[in-house]
Amino acid sequence: MKKALKIIGIILVVFILLVFLAPVLFKGPIERSIKKSINNNVNATVSWEELDLSLYKSFPDALVTLKNLSVVNKEPFAGDTLASGEEIKLSMDIPQLFKSGDEPLSINELILNRAYINVKVDPLGNANYDIAKESASTTQDTTSADGGLSLDVQHYEINDTRINYLDESSKMYLRLSEFNHQGTGDFSASTTTLNTKSEGLISFEMDSVNYLKNHKLKLDADFELNLENQKYTFLENEAYINQLPLTFNGFVKINETNNEIDLTFKTPSSDFKNFLAVIPETYAKNLDGVDTTGDFMLNGMIKGMVDETHIPTLDISVKSDNASFKFADLPKRVENIHMDAVLKNETGLIADTYLNLDKLNFQIDQDVFSAKGNFKNLTENMLVNLAVNGTLNLANLKQAYPLDLDMDLNGILKANITTNFDMNSIEKERYQNVKSNGKASITNFKYISPEIPNDVNIAKASLNFNTTKVTLDEMQISSGQTDANVSGSLENLMGYMFSDQDLKGRFNVQSNTFSLNDFMIASAEAKPEASKKGKAAPATKDEAIKIPSFLDARLDFTTNKILYDDLTLNNAKGTLIIKDETARLENITSNIFGGNIAINGNVSTKNATPTFDMNLGLKSIDIVQSFNGLEIIQSLAPIAKALQGNLNTTLNLKGNLNNDLTPIIASLAGDAFAQILDAKVDSEKMPLLSKLNGKLNFINLDSLGLKDLQTNLTFSDGNINLKPFDFNVKGIKITAGGSHSFDNVMNYNLDLNIPAKYLGSEVGGQLAKLSATELETMNVNLPIGLTGSFDSPNIKVNTKQAIQELTQHIIEVQKDKAIESTKDKIKDYINKNKNQEEEGNTTTQDSTKTQENDKEPLTKEEKEKDREDKIKEAAGNALKDLFGKGKDKDKK
Repeated sequence: MKKALKIIGIILVVFILLVFLAPVLFKGPIERSIKKSINNNVNATVSWEELDLSLYKSFPDALVTLKNLSVVNKEPFAGDTLASGEEIKLSMDIPQLFKSGDEPLSINELILNRAYINVKVDPLGNANYDIAKESASTTQDTTSADGGLSLDVQHYEINDTRINYLDESSKMYLRLSEFNHQGTGDFSASTTTLNTKSEGLISFEMDSVNYLKNHKLKLDADFELNLENQKYTFLENEAYINQLPLTFNGFVKINETNNEIDLTFKTPSSDFKNFLAVIPETYAKNLDGVDTTGDFMLNGMIKGMVDETHIPTLDISVKSDNASFKFADLPKRVENIHMDAVLKNETGLIADTYLNLDKLNFQIDQDVFSAKGNFKNLTENMLVNLAVNGTLNLANLKQAYPLDLDMDLNGILKANITTNFDMNSIEKERYQNVKSNGKASITNFKYISPEIPNDVNIAKASLNFNTTKVTLDEMQISSGQTDANVSGSLENLMGYMFSDQDLKGRFNVQSNTFSLNDFMIASAEAKPEASKKGKAAPATKDEAIKIPSFLDARLDFTTNKILYDDLTLNNAKGTLIIKDETARLENITSNIFGGNIAINGNVSTKNATPTFDMNLGLKSIDIVQSFNGLEIIQSLAPIAKALQGNLNTTLNLKGNLNNDLTPIIASLAGDAFAQILDAKVDSEKMPLLSKLNGKLNFINLDSLGLKDLQTNLTFSDGNINLKPFDFNVKGIKITAGGSHSFDNVMNYNLDLNIPAKYLGSEVGGQLAKLSATELETMNVNLPIGLTGSFDSPNIKVNTKQAIQELTQHIIEVQKDKAIESTKDKIKDYINKNKNQEEEGNTTTQDSTKTQENDKEPLTKEEKEKDREDKIKEAAGNALKDLFGKGKDKDKK
């Protein structure tokens, strides 16, 4: 007996050791076997980062955990991720671990946690989930040589998962988020009952029309599974879409070439509260305590084959008669509610699906509103025939229904409109095919929202609908300091409402005061104190102002006054064109700073950093006002701070903008021309001029008057370059040129052409060598270098260079005088010798004649040489007389 117990004990110890050591001993072979088994069955790349194996967590089964699993498609969806999951757990019998990759692998339980599943069907009908390889056997025998996965699952779970389904051929998009689902059944049997529980958030969109958006979905259902014939039948079930209950009957059968559907569904009760329940909870809030009368019925039938050509026939109806509701904490009741709508398809061809809205009426107080119409050919070129008629006091909406809106609405809306069009005409802007007639108006409209800093009030606005366009007959609007009268036309209101097109129009705007500050807003997050008050605070440089992306409009405007920040523009007119998040300004003129301004250019907020490109022309503007009002003038011409007068200027600017659409100065590029018409200098307002005034004792800058002074500037890379130019101040010619940066660092050169007499004290008595006339007419260049900043300048007056130049001038003058004196002495010496020669010739003429008769006469060349020799001799004697006396004195 003891021996037997000992043997049993040894076996138990070995078994326990095997349980704990098996994950270590067999993990590698098991992982390779699972990979081989999966890859033998799917046409995709399946991988995971880590595999854990446990024999005791789910004993007597083995538990395989794959972490960070991914399934990546091959052609025709190469590179797309079909599925990924943080964790997948596979529970199986322990013997399954020791099968080779060529043998089928049977899994009892599957749990998928925190996964993302992305299902896609392309326009050709290819599905990315169709990754199963064709088996060598067409039966359910899983012992083929290729191996396989036998899902003999008793229980499975999908937890906290997101599932996307996109069918590009039908333009259908389904999304499940926060999805949890579990099922229990015996998949090894040919027929079984599957018990399921599901919940999550569902969104559904078809052909760009949103039908469900984050609606809460819950379904507890039992299904009869006929796995041999792939037929799945609804048994006992209950579903909720938000709080709307539904029950289903029927089946879905999957065939080789098509799918067969035969389903009916309905609301289990007819209470009108069922209709309110389908509205998203964000808007419906709590339905407890809602008083309702009347009924609401939803009945549906989906029946037929699904293949490449056909869809099931449809008959889904919604109906309500003489219903009403009132929320307990709201004062108004919505009553006389009548609804009658049906979605049908009687042929199984998708193009024949249509929606009839035979009746939709409701009443709040004395206001009655109604609509009716039909929508055909829903999936292709939808045909719309719609009529609305009624009066609605907008203030009653929030008093009758708990709308979660960050705004207050007021005003009386009246509409009586009929419209008939096809979507192709809307999308291709063939508005001649749109048949619309009627009128719509709103009076005493008041719009309050945290998105804008001031109330928007529309005293009256009226729209006139006709065949080709919608005319805005009038609109009287005010907000803050702004008032405007607007008229014009909307070219594609239907395209904007039904086809997500830009809103196109042309308008005439007349205004007494238009304040841009009324529309510069800060986000509620940035200004919580403002949102508490129900209004937005003005925008700062940290909050972005965006030009609306949906607008394609032209505004021709005239206004008596435009306010922007601290600027005031009077008598403004011009054209503003808004398109593609860009505002283009054309031929805008206005009075500003005592003069006029003309503006052409554009501003764009399309990219992350707003940009602008502007041409500005300012004429006869006051320098002081413009300097104080425009930051750009302060940066381009800091010296203007010390000027009082008027100027003309043209600016060609482009660069980046802050979020509040003010220029980023360092980004500016362009050029400018400036003309000072007439100005005086106040050096005390500019340290540069004050310091320069102290260094130049021959000029008083405060007494200067500048007139018709012209200069050109270019700027880029944060620098302003001044093209050298000349001007005269009190008879002094000044040449100025150089550059400064937008952060106020300068490098300028001044070249003053000053009279020599201003340097008298610097050159001692040398000026005494000049005559009074010479002293008055002689000028010298005085270079001045300016560095540092305008407020803390470094000034270098190059007096040494001026003195050297002046000294050289004096020497040149002295040389010129000496040369002229020498020339005079030579001339006198020549004349003196000539006279003496003439006298000697007279007394010796007779004797000479006798001698000349004995000699041969001189040739012409000899006579010329003899004359030159005599001139040289005379010049030498003259220079000897000029310089020899000094030498003789030196010898003595």
